Amino acid sequence: MSPLHITKGATSHSAYNLRPSFSEIEERHTLAVLVENEPGVLARVIGLFSGRGYNIESLTVAEVDHTGHLSRITIVTTGTPQVIEQIKAQLGRIVVVHEVHDLTVEGPSVERELAMLKVVGTSEKRVEALRLADIFRASVVDSTLNSFVFEITGAPDKIEAFAELMRPLGLTEIARTGVAALLRGA
Repeated sequence: MSPLHITKGATSHSAYNLRPSFSEIEERHTLAVLVENEPGVLARVIGLFSGRGYNIESLTVAEVDHTGHLSRITIVTTGTPQVIEQIKAQLGRIVVVHEVHDLTVEGPSVERELAMLKVVGTSEKRVEALRLADIFRASVVDSTLNSFVFEITGAPDKIEAFAELMRPLGLTEIARTGVAALLRGA
């Protein structure tokens, strides 16, 4: 069979259909999932993603209601609109899940993340790293004769931009907390 052979019904591989349809375009979504705080809940939620081949870009978990024993799981994932809807529906069917919110579509939200970056360098590179840290409002939380550890908070794209600028200056290690997000307003 030649590589150009197209079977009937395989129009998505046609030369006339080069652009992905709207439903095939992957989107980034931030989901907030309120769950019971008990052993195994996180494993069940994450198992849903891994079992179906969905990717998780960021994951944070913390107890948010001590008396009600509830935790909030914030998940950043990507997928087509159909995949995102499927993820939300499947999460909602897990017994220990109380609420599933798609912050990306429910309204304007605020996303923040904390990161620590270790930059190793001497002389001019150290000065440039400190100058950039000041511009990005990053704090120096540790310093040696050959390295700095910077702490930065902000939107994920801000942290990524800071890391990209630090790479040529000697970025050797980075630790990120994952995204914490809330809807804005009332």
